[in-house]
Amino acid sequence: MALLSASCAMPLAAQEAPPSGLPILFDSRERLPKPDLSSLVRLRFLTSVDFPPFNFADQNGKLAGFHVDLAREICDELGISDKCQIQALPFDELQGALSASQGDAVIAGVAVTPELRKSFAFSRPFLMLPARFVRNLKASIDGTTAAALAGHSVGVVKRTAHESMLAAFFPDIKQVPFDDKNALLTAVKDGKVDAAFADGLQLSFWVSSSSAEKCCALFDGPYLSQQFLGEGMTIMLRQQDADLTAAINHALATLSRDSRLQEIYLRYFPYGLY
Repeated sequence: MALLSASCAMPLAAQEAPPSGLPILFDSRERLPKPDLSSLVRLRFLTSVDFPPFNFADQNGKLAGFHVDLAREICDELGISDKCQIQALPFDELQGALSASQGDAVIAGVAVTPELRKSFAFSRPFLMLPARFVRNLKASIDGTTAAALAGHSVGVVKRTAHESMLAAFFPDIKQVPFDDKNALLTAVKDGKVDAAFADGLQLSFWVSSSSAEKCCALFDGPYLSQQFLGEGMTIMLRQQDADLTAAINHALATLSRDSRLQEIYLRYFPYGLY
């Protein structure tokens, strides 16, 4: 867990993780207990349909996505597939539905906050969303690491965690603020800035999309920081459901150890986040 608690941004390469693979957030030697769920009547996962590729409705209207497949694998691992249900609600209704026992676990990318921890329990993180640089391929950048960007213009969206992170850990980089993501991406594509610093998930899909017009490529990193980017993807549960929380942690650790979590990741992130 040292990776998650580090207060500084650190390139993944320095953490001895495969550059194109999923960072391992569970110690391979760790064996988390598996509580007895024989008395469990059902396990109702709640998600939304507005956060692709994590959760969305496919062309047939069926629930799909990384979170949906992960929920099913958790149920398989716990041997309770026949008791599992996955229901979609509007994102802003998920917290209330869980509090009202209209579901048992929320798997929808809810950010962990100290305020939410007062009312809910959270599983161990299973995925971190990194920050990344993207560079314009026509820009003259002498080097392959962030140090080579010193003195270059690097765009970032105003009043975001990425703006604060860029200033804190790359003080030699010349920041150019933009009002929103679209303005930022247009500027780096048009060469108005040499590079940009933003959410690695969005950048990984953008550089491979037709809208980028093959202008750019991911550069250096990725960078992870709990201080600026949060604890990562987790599952939210009710505080009184300690056994269920422990069981889900057991399943996540097992899925990580036997590479099933990696398989789901590659299914939905073919271009890689890392």
